[in-house]
Amino acid sequence: MAVATESTPKLRGVQPLRAGEGHSFMWRKLHSLSGIIPIGAFLIEHIVSNFETWNGPLAYAKQVLFLNSLPLVRVLEWAFIFIPLAFHALYGVVIALRGRSNVNVYPWAGNFMYLMQRVTGMIALAYIAYHVWSQRFHGVSLPEHPGAAFHKVQAELSHPLILIIYIVAMIATTWHFAYGIWLFAAKWGITPGNDARRKFGYVCATIGVLLCAMGLASIYAVVYKYPNAPDDVMPAVSAPATTPAAPALPQ
Repeated sequence: MAVATESTPKLRGVQPLRAGEGHSFMWRKLHSLSGIIPIGAFLIEHIVSNFETWNGPLAYAKQVLFLNSLPLVRVLEWAFIFIPLAFHALYGVVIALRGRSNVNVYPWAGNFMYLMQRVTGMIALAYIAYHVWSQRFHGVSLPEHPGAAFHKVQAELSHPLILIIYIVAMIATTWHFAYGIWLFAAKWGITPGNDARRKFGYVCATIGVLLCAMGLASIYAVVYKYPNAPDDVMPAVSAPATTPAAPALPQ
């Protein structure tokens, strides 16, 4: 007599990361976590700081001055921005090259999101590399000349192609981060079940739209709201300190 066996249903969608799935388990966990802390936290801070451009060149210069006046700012910059960003980007490329869209695991919408997460990640990587080079290591040094920050960005965005790249990159970067939050919660088991993931998806979409709107508003402010900004709105801060001349003796 044949014995009926109950087949185990195939799991669909994003599955939590579990130990024992291969030697890359730890690296995938670190990659997922680094996208939220510290990179995601820095992205939020960066967009919020850049939103000061809406208040004008001087307000933005004061924000740049404040950030560069933080204690051990260069150590913080490398330890919590450049090194984690390099790891997340390079291992993300490895994941993208190894992975593939899988229609029998992901439905159409999930398959599309899977693909777009990798496409937007590549766009974000290229943009961030260019942006860091152009604003941090090329031309006038903003840590020493914070008053020139607004004009430096404005001069760069005066080129139509660069402006288009910034707009596309802002949309791609915020999309990548918002969906990355959703993936982080799913892979770490924070949102078990379709209902929890669907509801959290609205939260992530709201975060992404808000950050994108702030980023695009910052670009608009630099290009259109405050045209022809001065080369340096804080020349006294940028100029090297000099010893004041002694008063003339009375005759």
